[in-house]
Amino acid sequence: MDTKSAPAGMSRGMTLLFAVAGAAAVGNLYWAQPLLIEIATALNISLSESGTLITVTQLGYALGVLLLVPLGDSLNRGRFIPVVMGVSVLALLFSALAPSYWALIGGLAIVGLTSLSGQLLLPFAGDLARDDQRGQVIGTIASGLLIGIMLSRFISGLLADAFGWRAIYFAAAVVNLVFAVLLATKLPSDRRRMALPYGRLLTSIAGAVRSSRPVRVTLAIGACAFAVFIMFWTALTFLLSSPAFSYSVTQIGLVNLVGLVGAFAAQRAGRLHDRGSSTHGTGAALALALVSLGIAAAGGTSIALVLLAILLLNLAIQAVNVLNQTRLLTIRPELRSRLNTAFVFCNFIAGAAGSALAGVLWQAGGWLLITAGQAAIILVGLIVWTIHRGTMRAVEVRPTQGPMSAGL
Repeated sequence: MDTKSAPAGMSRGMTLLFAVAGAAAVGNLYWAQPLLIEIATALNISLSESGTLITVTQLGYALGVLLLVPLGDSLNRGRFIPVVMGVSVLALLFSALAPSYWALIGGLAIVGLTSLSGQLLLPFAGDLARDDQRGQVIGTIASGLLIGIMLSRFISGLLADAFGWRAIYFAAAVVNLVFAVLLATKLPSDRRRMALPYGRLLTSIAGAVRSSRPVRVTLAIGACAFAVFIMFWTALTFLLSSPAFSYSVTQIGLVNLVGLVGAFAAQRAGRLHDRGSSTHGTGAALALALVSLGIAAAGGTSIALVLLAILLLNLAIQAVNVLNQTRLLTIRPELRSRLNTAFVFCNFIAGAAGSALAGVLWQAGGWLLITAGQAAIILVGLIVWTIHRGTMRAVEVRPTQGPMSAGL
C-alpha cells in the first residue's frame, strides 16, 4: 500500500473549523433577505429593485460555483481558499460602505461570487478524511452550511434592528476575515495534483456526469430533494403571513429556527455512509420527507403540526443532501471539486425552479396544492431511488474495506 497517499484523517477540531468557516461564508448570501424594506428606504429605491439584490447575490454564487469551485481539483487549496475568503471580506466592506443602489449591486455580486469557501472545503475534507470517517466529516460540514444559511437571516434581522442594515456587512467582513486568517494558518498542505488547462477543467464536469450512472442518479435525487426544500421554505412564509396565522417577520424568523433541530440531527446521517448503508438511508430519508409533507398538509391551521413538519422535513432533506454529497465525493476522488460543482449547480437550478413553482401553486390552490406538488416531486425521487438503488449500492464503501479502497 502507498502509505504516502493514505489520508491521516480529519480531527474533530479541523472538522469544526471547516464547518464553521463554511457557515460564515454561505451566510453572506442571505444577510439581505430580511433587510429589503430597510435597504429600499435607505437608498430610496422600490421594493422590486431591492429584491434584485438577492437575485444578483445568488447569480454571483452560481457563477462562482461553476467557474471557481472546479479549480479546487487543480490549485493548492490551502492557499486558494483563504484568498477567495479574503476577496469576500473586501466585497463585504464595499457593500457596507456602498453609497448607492448600483454600488451595492456590484458589491453583492462579488460577495456572491466569492462566498463559496464551503463548497471548496467540502471536497478538501473528502480528500483529508479516512474512508471510515468520510461520511461523518462531510455530514458535519454540510450541516454547518445549512445552519449558517438558517441562522444568517435571524442574525441579520437582530443586528439591523439594533444598528441598521450596514452593520451586518461590517460584522460579516470581520467574521470572514477571522476565518480567512485561521484557514491560512491551519489548513494542512494540499497534495500535489496534475494541473489542467482551465477550459479542459470546466468541460470535464459534463464528461464526468455523462460517464457515470451513479453520479447522474445522485444528482437527480438531490435535485428533487432540494427543489422541495426551497418550495417548502418559500411557501411557509406565505402560510405564516396569511390570515390563518398573520405572523410578523420576527415571529416567522423564530419559527424558522425550529429547522435547526433537524439540521443538527441530520449531521449524523453521514455515519450511514461510513457503515455501508448510504443507499438504504437515502430511501428512508425520502420516505420521511413524504411523511413530513403529509403532516404539513394537515397543519394548514395548526402551528404545532407546522413545527413538527419543519423538524422532520429538515431532518429528511438534510440527510438526503449529506448522503448524496458524500457518495459523490467517494465515486471519483480525483474529480471531487468538479463533481461537487455539478451537485451544487444542479441543486441551485432545482431550487430556483422550486421557488418559482411555489408562487404559482400558492396562487392556484394555496397550502394544500403546494404540499401536494412537493409530495409529487419526492415521489419522483423515490421512483428514481427504487429503480437505481442497485447502481447506488455498487459504489458504496463497505465497512470491511481497507482505507485505500474507497472510490476506486
